Amino acid sequence: MSIQRVVEHVATAVAAVAGALPGRGKSIDLFGVIVLAQVTALGGGTLRDVILDARPVFWVADPSYVLTATLSAMVLFVAARFWRMPEKFLLLADAGGLALFTALGVHKSLALGVSPLVSVAMGVMTGVAGGIIRDVLTREIPLVFRHEVTLYATASFCGASVYAALYGLIDGSTVWALGIATTLLIRLAAIQWKLKLPLFHAK
Repeated sequence: MSIQRVVEHVATAVAAVAGALPGRGKSIDLFGVIVLAQVTALGGGTLRDVILDARPVFWVADPSYVLTATLSAMVLFVAARFWRMPEKFLLLADAGGLALFTALGVHKSLALGVSPLVSVAMGVMTGVAGGIIRDVLTREIPLVFRHEVTLYATASFCGASVYAALYGLIDGSTVWALGIATTLLIRLAAIQWKLKLPLFHAK
């Protein structure tokens, strides 16, 4: 199995868990949990493929991604009945999904011959769009727009930029590792130390 395929399924599982967790306390049944998991795990990649005209969309070409997201949501649904998951678990799962999907978005875009600049944009979109859809469905302000959520899209942008800059210059597995690690470490550092970009203040 290729590195890309392993990363894709791990990212799908992690993002599905992060997508399902916000359903806690909202009286959402198992079907609703599965829907939240799938839109979070598949939404960003779907939007990327539609914009890049990469047909068929990745999960239509290979439905195993839908199965991975569904099974992950079901496992979480059962586990949540026996284990109270701390809020930080959601943040960590979301950071992992963000890092993995950002790298996947850049990689696929570059492989399709898209310019590095557009590939970075597609990487950020792949990383954050699913979470935006999830938050809209649960009537929450999307994480990427919340002031108290630290360096979310910024971490994705940095990781995507590292991946795009190194693509084709060094070993492929090293590019994957550095791209994922950049996004993840910046996001985790921001969570730990409350790092934020300065706000726009008009006089």
